[in-house]
Amino acid sequence: MSVLVSVDGAIGALTLNRPEAYNAVNIDLARALERGLCTLGDDPAVNVIVIRGAGGNFSVGGDFKELEQLRAEGVDAMRELFESFHRACAAIASVPAPVIAAVEGHACAGGFELALASDIVLVRDDAKLSDIHSNHGMVPGGGSTQRLPRLVGPQRALGLILSGDRLSGAEAVEWGLAYRAFAEGEFESGVAEFAAKLAAKDRAALQRSKRLIRDGLERPLGDGLALELETVLEHLSGPATFAIGAG
Repeated sequence: MSVLVSVDGAIGALTLNRPEAYNAVNIDLARALERGLCTLGDDPAVNVIVIRGAGGNFSVGGDFKELEQLRAEGVDAMRELFESFHRACAAIASVPAPVIAAVEGHACAGGFELALASDIVLVRDDAKLSDIHSNHGMVPGGGSTQRLPRLVGPQRALGLILSGDRLSGAEAVEWGLAYRAFAEGEFESGVAEFAAKLAAKDRAALQRSKRLIRDGLERPLGDGLALELETVLEHLSGPATFAIGAG
């Protein structure tokens, strides 16, 4: 299977499982990733979802071999690859649970774009993140021209995309592209501990906070603040599964 799906307590895991191809994204993997996200998103026991790659790499992006085959078949054939990947990335935003990208090794092109689409990114400090489309005479097709400038501003986005330069995991944190970086020997435990920390929190609070941030970024500030007010009132009016004043 191109994507492995598992659940451990309140933590759902999706593992990109093409290690022999450095977890390159083909149509099958993109579709399986979307299905896995929807399956875990619908599971009432899952509070948090972690996406990672098998074999020590997150993903090197689109599968060049499949893309060349699709190019020979025409535009409609190529469209299916990109639209399948877009749907997988969109599923990250639409599923209720927060989605963590655990990035080690290479996260290039589509792999980089998948990390950009995630709610929270945790990296090994020696990970290699880059949008290398320009190095191959290509234009990004998985969202980086739209998501990256919204995250880091147009100057850094243009510089990174046009140059194909590479960031380390530690630099990704400095840029605001990742939340936290871990040393090699601490990566596995760091990701596990962070996921467990989220998984132990109130499910409704996590989901509502995620939705407020996601929706608020698409609205004027005033509309977002009004949405926040209505959401917190709805949350406080529900079953008291939280502790007032708790840190």
